[in-house]
Amino acid sequence: MAAAGKLVFAVNGERFEIAEVDPSTTLLEFLRTRSRFTGPKLGCGEGGCGACVVFLSKYDPISGQVNGSSVSSCLTLLCSINLCSVTTTEGLGNSKDGFHSIHQRFAGFHASQCGFCTPGMCMSLFSALNNADNTNRPEPPRGFSKIRKYEAEKAISGNLCRCTGFRPIADVCKSFAADVDLEDLGFNIFWEKPEDANVERLPPYNQHKVCTFPEFLKCEINSSMNTLKSSKDNGSLECQWYRPASFEELYELLNSSEFIESHVKMVVGNTMSGVYKEINLYDKYISLTGIPELSIIERNSKGFTLGAAVTISKAIEVLKERDGSTLNSEGELVFGKIAEHMDKVATPFVRNMASLGGNLIMAQRYQFPSDIATILLAAGSTVCLQMPSERLILSLEEFLEGPPYDDRTILISIHIPYWSSASNSSFGTSKYNIIFETYRAAPRPLGNAVSYLNSAFLAHVASDKFSGDIVLLKLHLAFGAYGTEHAIRARKVENFLVGKVLTVTVLIEAIKLLKEIIVPKEGTSHPRYRTSLAVAFLFKFFQPLTKDLAQVEKNNLHIPDVILSSKQVVEFSTENFPVGKPIKKVAAEIQASGEALYVDDIPSSKDCLYGAFIYSTQPFARIKGITFNSTLVSSKIVAYISINDIPEGGKNIGSSFTFDDEPLFADSLTEYSGQCLGIVVAETQRYANMAAKQAIVHYSTEGLEPPILSVEDAVRRSSFFDIPPSLYPAKVGDLARGMDEADHKILSAEVKLESEHYFYMETQTAFAIPDEDDCIVVYSSTQYPEGTQGVIAKCLGIPQHNVRVITRRVGGGFGGKATRSNPIATACALTAFKLRRPIKMYLDRSTDMVMVGGRHPMKVTYSVGFKSNGKITALYLNLLVNAGISEDYSPLIARAIITCLEKYNWGALAFDIKLCKTNLTSKSSMRAPGEVQGSYIAEAIIEHVASFLSLDVDVVRKRNLHTYESLKLFYGSSSGEAPEYTLPAIVDELFTSASYFNRLEMVLHFNSCNKWRKRGISWVPIVYEVEPLPTPGKVSILNDGSIVVEVGGVEIGQGLWTKVKQMAAFGLEQLWDEGRQHLLDRVRIIQADTLSLVQGGFTAGSTKSEASCQAVRLACSILVSRLKPLKQRLEEQMGSISWDTLITQANLQYVNLSASTYWVPQDTSSYLNYGAAISEVEIDVLTGATTILRADLTYDCGQSLSPAVDLGQIEGSFVQGIGFFVCEKLEENSDGLVTSDGTWTYKIPSVDTIPKNFNIRVMNSGHHKDRVLSSKASGEPPLLLAASVHSAIRKAIRSARADFSSTDPNNSSVSSFQFDPPATMTLVKELCGLDTVEKYLEALVPTTHGEV
Repeated sequence: MAAAGKLVFAVNGERFEIAEVDPSTTLLEFLRTRSRFTGPKLGCGEGGCGACVVFLSKYDPISGQVNGSSVSSCLTLLCSINLCSVTTTEGLGNSKDGFHSIHQRFAGFHASQCGFCTPGMCMSLFSALNNADNTNRPEPPRGFSKIRKYEAEKAISGNLCRCTGFRPIADVCKSFAADVDLEDLGFNIFWEKPEDANVERLPPYNQHKVCTFPEFLKCEINSSMNTLKSSKDNGSLECQWYRPASFEELYELLNSSEFIESHVKMVVGNTMSGVYKEINLYDKYISLTGIPELSIIERNSKGFTLGAAVTISKAIEVLKERDGSTLNSEGELVFGKIAEHMDKVATPFVRNMASLGGNLIMAQRYQFPSDIATILLAAGSTVCLQMPSERLILSLEEFLEGPPYDDRTILISIHIPYWSSASNSSFGTSKYNIIFETYRAAPRPLGNAVSYLNSAFLAHVASDKFSGDIVLLKLHLAFGAYGTEHAIRARKVENFLVGKVLTVTVLIEAIKLLKEIIVPKEGTSHPRYRTSLAVAFLFKFFQPLTKDLAQVEKNNLHIPDVILSSKQVVEFSTENFPVGKPIKKVAAEIQASGEALYVDDIPSSKDCLYGAFIYSTQPFARIKGITFNSTLVSSKIVAYISINDIPEGGKNIGSSFTFDDEPLFADSLTEYSGQCLGIVVAETQRYANMAAKQAIVHYSTEGLEPPILSVEDAVRRSSFFDIPPSLYPAKVGDLARGMDEADHKILSAEVKLESEHYFYMETQTAFAIPDEDDCIVVYSSTQYPEGTQGVIAKCLGIPQHNVRVITRRVGGGFGGKATRSNPIATACALTAFKLRRPIKMYLDRSTDMVMVGGRHPMKVTYSVGFKSNGKITALYLNLLVNAGISEDYSPLIARAIITCLEKYNWGALAFDIKLCKTNLTSKSSMRAPGEVQGSYIAEAIIEHVASFLSLDVDVVRKRNLHTYESLKLFYGSSSGEAPEYTLPAIVDELFTSASYFNRLEMVLHFNSCNKWRKRGISWVPIVYEVEPLPTPGKVSILNDGSIVVEVGGVEIGQGLWTKVKQMAAFGLEQLWDEGRQHLLDRVRIIQADTLSLVQGGFTAGSTKSEASCQAVRLACSILVSRLKPLKQRLEEQMGSISWDTLITQANLQYVNLSASTYWVPQDTSSYLNYGAAISEVEIDVLTGATTILRADLTYDCGQSLSPAVDLGQIEGSFVQGIGFFVCEKLEENSDGLVTSDGTWTYKIPSVDTIPKNFNIRVMNSGHHKDRVLSSKASGEPPLLLAASVHSAIRKAIRSARADFSSTDPNNSSVSSFQFDPPATMTLVKELCGLDTVEKYLEALVPTTHGEV
């Protein structure tokens, strides 16, 4: 084999030639550390979030064609892209060369908030547009792509976003589709009214603007065609890359002495590394893509043969192709169904890389729960294997059942047979039909989620010539992913059914047999649920074929997997222009183009090192010692930092808040799983992460008490934190009297609320650079730079003026980067201080989720008294809040819970609240901390009372809404004036605009006509109290008239910079009595810097934007007061003057053009926010899957400072609430160690799980004298409205339970049941009943008795 000495490729048209590279290097690592391009981001390292997506193009010198697709650059090995071209979002356009229309539309549709996910979104959309435009579809109208609306929405199905709620992103995608009605697109800067929508107003789209493959690279390929048959990288001594061109060359390598003693990895797409994480380095890599047989695609009358290296996307493409000369419709049906199911495997950018054979090898060797194995098994597929001495053809079933094959056995190809109809006289039947269906139950409809169970069924059926009954002639029943070693055929069931006429009795017996077969192995989660899915899918397949059962559901319309429509009504005023104008978000274009810098984007110097945490896996144990496995990656360790490296005079502190400090390192005793034990330092972040996994921690629990892992344990052991009396909420009314007035009581009912991960797209990150004179500069992704500065100074034992913390922007925070970012920044600073070298720490997703904590779990026991009409007279609560190991934010949460619970008039309210200290990670503030739990507890109690009285819950809700008088009793001065209490008006308006009562009737009708799909519709109100915090602001006018602004608030995606920019322009324009100076474009907001602007405080609580605006407004007032006398003198001399003239003269006359303020709110500055939402859902009774059909929200924003920003906050907050209430399930093991630690196991909302019809009204409630220009908060309160989805699901479940309950109409368990969030599909199915199919069929048996 000839050695190809150098790796050559292009990135955004630039040539790269590399002579030395470690073959384990990924494309993403190269782009981020060895190129100037920062657009692709590391979000998960699993191919599960889309932040790293790039467009990869390959050139075929024979055909002259360029083919490209989106790929996950975090999984793509750099050596695999030799002679390829990479396009990142910077390659589409940028601030220097002009932005691409994708970038401009992301900005114009307000589709970027924190911006961290936006570059990946742009590239997923670009890939979809590029692929559509390369088809032979008719040319679209000018300004559009050939892409269709559904395809455009689906383009981002694999991309995650935690900020926007996806709706505006989907609108961006749809804006390129020629079949879209532009009037249906959402709020944007291109037109004010839907009737003004016109493609000419959109940034123009040019199909061929971007060159994805440069000519110079084509020339190099054409000139070197004869040398590309094989290549070997001769750069790195430790590792080498080989690409054999035949099996002979492959086995020659494997049999050589050099390879026999080596740790070798064979790769095609390398996507397996996203599933099974590599914790050590390989000696050598062998790419199998050079062997032609592995890429074969053959189609003939016998079926399809697909090479094992064919990508899943390519397999989908060829299986969807129609070939009338070879296949009839039934044969194509099987292939089409397989392709359709494959389209829901992984993400688009992973399918473009992952090979068909690789998926099957994972299933065979590692017991991966593969969908593809199951569907190909049902289709009767065979595989061809190459072994060192022979070639075998096996059925897929034989292949899967065999012992795990080693690397010397190569899967060559997969054959999918063609199934055709034929006559079968032996059964007395006419020509038979083929029926083929596939099924999967997974948390996300469009894929990117492993199935709880998948199945595929192929049947030959025919009508009996004499009776007309349907007879089963042949049957394949395949099941997988249910907690089995591999996909299986349910042969006992097949044998039982073949030859029989399907009747209810036969189907019941088949189900009994099936339940004996589908038994998940021990330790599998939700085993009974998975078995019930097998029954459900079997029933669903045979229902149309079973005698006396072949009836279809009524009104069961197909619901697309993506958004249908949305409407935004945004009421705003421009009396304070430019405040109140819906402008695009500051820096939105450069966020889209990848030019906006986050901490990890800051270029590292050549001597920079990288750190990774070693953390405890035991909750309470003595640390006897730490050693490292003797591996290749362990040799990469440069240093190890521990508690012993804290400088003299420093302190073991990693985090601090008002109430207590938290240590950075465990000191001989670990107190919780996930606690930092030490820091591994290496020359790359990947080496550091891998090396940390090589640590062996030696524990001892001898003589120690068991850990406290629950609130119940804490109560038994009296393990509590104190709540300061000043923070303990006040009780209301006389509880005993209220209970005495009650007609009924519910005593000691329970609600349990679980934790939730922050799952910001940018994980915790910091970059520390030692400076002169014992100083240090730390770039931190934090919501609290001031606090970070203080903790670092204490840890290092130096004054705070020696510590400079800088935060430009944060890639999502949600409270998780307030106090919880401190340990990362402090660890980074300590390491840099110790080694005197720059240090970066960028936590991998798993470590972040294990160590950082999240929302407070809690257990609530309540007793409530109420009248027969549903009016509540008294409520008593016992709250046990799991605070984790330290106090952190927890003492503040008690008041937050109660203030949001007080949205209803409880008559009298009393409570006992305990903060439980447990051996778990510290729980901290997370978007609407305490408020979301309190609001939900209130709804759970209202639902329970309504159920107890058999009253409509809507009646009970309305009956207990506050009057203004009762509102004042519960909220005091925060209630404001009577006209400010807008909640009753909001509810009435929402009921009308959303046609609530009409839809309620339609839901009841739907449920009466459908047994297996049920709908629910519900509404909830919110009352949310906020209190602005003191905040500094500084405004400076430079010599050229440009304006620079600093504020205490940090831009975390909430649009703070946008609002501040508008306020600065407004404040300075007060110099002119009439007319506008249009200063908006002259204002720049700069990064938070603790040595430039002190007392910055927290960016939290939804009020930092308005507080920062008020501080800036005051600073502008100071400048105006300085400039006004000068302006008046100049006008007397010169007449009207411009801004530039005024500033020039001000400089000449030594006017101080910089003003700083520190705004401190008045004691009465707290106020209430109001909103309401109606949500309608549909549940699948067979699987528990929930579809949110529609959500209507009305939210009172006061007089919005920036309506587009507030709209985005409302939508994004609501969708994040859907995560908490519906789909985000945090899992821990028996030691309290988080196991839902990545995109594989933790599912935040995605574009296919948000409301299909999403309508928002941003209400302008006019003047509020004590607010900042009459504005109100929008960042957190709307999250609480997502409880309406949970309530709607409860109603749908109740309808299902009524259908399958016993004949007793008074059975209270039908309407009253424990239903704690999140409403995952497993829980929904369990509450509907795991045996609904069996119950349904058994109820039919008497009417079908005697049939066989």
